Amino acid sequence: MSILRQAARLYEEGRAFALATVTWSRGPSSGKGGSKAIIHPDGRVEGWLGGACAAPTVVRHALEALRDGEARVLMLGEADRRPGVTDVAMACDSEGAMEVFVEPVLPSPHLVVVGSSPMTGTLRRIAEVVGWRAEAVTDVGDIGRAGERSYVVVATQGHFDEPALEAALATPAAYVGLVASEKRASSVLAWLRERGVGADALARVHAPAGVDLGSTTHEEMAVSIMAELVAFKAAGAGAQVVEVVIPPQAVDPVCGMLVDVARAGFVSHHAGEDVYFCAAGCRRAFESDPSAYPGKR
Repeated sequence: MSILRQAARLYEEGRAFALATVTWSRGPSSGKGGSKAIIHPDGRVEGWLGGACAAPTVVRHALEALRDGEARVLMLGEADRRPGVTDVAMACDSEGAMEVFVEPVLPSPHLVVVGSSPMTGTLRRIAEVVGWRAEAVTDVGDIGRAGERSYVVVATQGHFDEPALEAALATPAAYVGLVASEKRASSVLAWLRERGVGADALARVHAPAGVDLGSTTHEEMAVSIMAELVAFKAAGAGAQVVEVVIPPQAVDPVCGMLVDVARAGFVSHHAGEDVYFCAAGCRRAFESDPSAYPGKR
């Protein structure tokens, strides 16, 4: 599977990742222009970016990009004075250089519309237009797919409002709304209260869902609900938080490059501790005169 197909699949599944692309290289370098790699939040890499010197550094910056949501441009092995470019000095034997664009790809908000009325279809389409992942469901069991970045709108027109809303409140959804009149909403909430649903859970319900536009068509109602969802998202609800796992890394005392401890191919034991290197040349230089590299481990 190509890297771009895999990236598309991960995006459709709502999974976070970073896409790193080599935008320029100067030989000799194992990373060529156009080379791409996916970096997962746990530090796993799919694809190819470069050799032992470049890869750990790109992974570290990719994980930081997933954490702060900001793309970055890395220049490895050659000084660059452009604003916004991160220079990474390299002292590898290859003497190559490359520029890498690192882009975090974060899941878009997920809308679950419960019901089968014309309004639910319109709302789903509007959500897709603004870049949300959206689905319309009619089975209460499907509501359980909602996660922390999901927004659930119950719009069953009285057919199964109560069990649908109960199922929605059992999820960690960032937003739970009920499309109903105030009188109908009060009746549904009373039923849930009798079922033992707590006050904190009931307080999560937005009812009637949507911005009050007065008497509206079903298309306008869908717009009003989407407006409320966008405002809710803008206020920070369902904010994307990606848990990243930065693998243990050490600094090569000779060249200053990052080295993945678990994958290091060159290790020396000195003064009671392990010292890690990106290449054989760095280890050789260190072992010939450790005193030349004090305090750099």
